[in-house]
Amino acid sequence: MAVVQAITGVAETYPVKPVTPRAPLVDAVDSQTGKDPGHPAGDRTKLAAQQAYQEQTKQTRPPKPAILARDLMTTPVITLPSDATLVEAWTLMTRRSFRHLPVSSVHGTLVGMVSDRDLIRHAPDLVIAGIQSTAAHRRLAEIMSPRVLSAAPTTDIREIARVMMDERVGALPILNANRQPIGIISKQDLLRGLANHGPIELWT
Repeated sequence: MAVVQAITGVAETYPVKPVTPRAPLVDAVDSQTGKDPGHPAGDRTKLAAQQAYQEQTKQTRPPKPAILARDLMTTPVITLPSDATLVEAWTLMTRRSFRHLPVSSVHGTLVGMVSDRDLIRHAPDLVIAGIQSTAAHRRLAEIMSPRVLSAAPTTDIREIARVMMDERVGALPILNANRQPIGIISKQDLLRGLANHGPIELWT
């Protein structure tokens, strides 16, 4: 039989001699060291082993590094001004395979978000007619969502994941101190982080 000891998330197997019910624990320990229990050297070996065990149990496991928004966000982030047209947004999003697009003011601050669903809902013929759509030249300011959930670069990614799940949003813009978008985190970014960093580092 082997003893499995978890060390920093990795299971390492150490072969040991099994302790039988008839054999005292002291004898079993000494048989691994090759020392005679009655010999002083055996006592010193046992004492050193006990001290090492006590020191190991005192050591606390170092905290895992937090995965922050800046570690996973897609950057640089592409935005459109609020006076951009729906067809401009649709063209950009289809060419770049975007599903969410931050909307910025003339000063570069975040003022809203649009999604591909927003565009289709407000201009259903946009997919087929494109620039000929009856609503193609409407402005993003007319349809964008002004209530936008955002996060700072130092926000814990677990908190971002909880917010996205609770609020049912597909992407979260990451803003600097001036409320300017510097990145964006989507569900795909979360999955990529989970694949690259592993569940132990991310979620524990």
